[in-house]
Amino acid sequence: MLVLPWRLLGIMKTGVFLLLLGAACSMASNSLYTASDSCKGRCNEKYNRKDVCHCNAKCEKYQNCCDDYHIHCGQDSKETNAASDEGFSRSEDAISQEELQKISEQLYQSDSNKAAESDITLNKQFLTSQTSKKEDQSPEPLFSFVNEEKLFSKPTYASFIKLLDNYHKKVEKGEEFTAEQLKEQDRFLEEIMKTAVMQELYRFLHNKNRYGTEAEFIADLKEMWFGLYSRGKGEGSSSGFEHVFLGEVKEGKVSGFHNWISFYLQEKKGVLNYLSHNYDGPWTSYPDVLGIQFSWDGTYKEVGTAFIGSSPEFEFGLYSLCYISRPGKVCHLKMGSHNLDIQTYTWDKTTYGNGKKYIATAYAVSP
Repeated sequence: MLVLPWRLLGIMKTGVFLLLLGAACSMASNSLYTASDSCKGRCNEKYNRKDVCHCNAKCEKYQNCCDDYHIHCGQDSKETNAASDEGFSRSEDAISQEELQKISEQLYQSDSNKAAESDITLNKQFLTSQTSKKEDQSPEPLFSFVNEEKLFSKPTYASFIKLLDNYHKKVEKGEEFTAEQLKEQDRFLEEIMKTAVMQELYRFLHNKNRYGTEAEFIADLKEMWFGLYSRGKGEGSSSGFEHVFLGEVKEGKVSGFHNWISFYLQEKKGVLNYLSHNYDGPWTSYPDVLGIQFSWDGTYKEVGTAFIGSSPEFEFGLYSLCYISRPGKVCHLKMGSHNLDIQTYTWDKTTYGNGKKYIATAYAVSP
């Protein structure tokens, strides 16, 4: 039998201990540490502005939760939450599917500034199933008539149109707002907040503890929609508002551009050419939803949906509702008793305020 000196035995024991400790640390690192964009093991952690996303109780309010927050940190089990289509915990402040459909229908019914059937005449022409073709299959403009005198004189329309010449469409060029242009943003928000649509929306979100005051709500709308970030090489070259309501050009293609008023005005100027449509919603009055192919000053949009005949406040409010309630997800709504889905995406590269994310885009989803 080999007898080892006690010192050597101690060294061997220490080595075995360190080996086991290393293995344990390796196992711990595999099981305890998760991706920086996950809430696994991070529920209710203290806010850290350096985190990519957050997992505390306030992240819903500030729209900066990790995508799996409601799976790992909701009140129900992981299995129950994973089975939920929306993934929201069942607390009194969560916004349910039924509540979303109810408030969206209320916003639709309260939109007194929407176009009447006699205010807009469309010439839809060719219905296509192949959106990748760039052929002009509709020789006439989409809009045959718009009652500009009636619609565009309304304060929300007029203040919205004032914003449309404040941007460069190419994402390579940064935006620089003048003092007057910043006032135009405030004026637009001021006018839409006078409407029943936006008051209904604020009351709903206030009751769900998303906003404490109307001033807080307006300030957040301005940041999430008008705050600048860089989609291309240009510093501060884009915003949610520009992308969704005016459209942008990146790498020779049109991106965004989901607003009927912008479409009509660009078509009227002769710089936008309507090519065809691939979707016509079930609505028989305005607002309607249309999936449109077009070229804009030589650049092509394969297909993009747009509300037709909606007031600026209705479209702005509906997109805001979905972004605040279901950021980065499909939002299932009701409009005129018909189902309507809206997709939103967050801008994840830069944030504002307490780590909140800007709107990247929002649009109606065609079946």
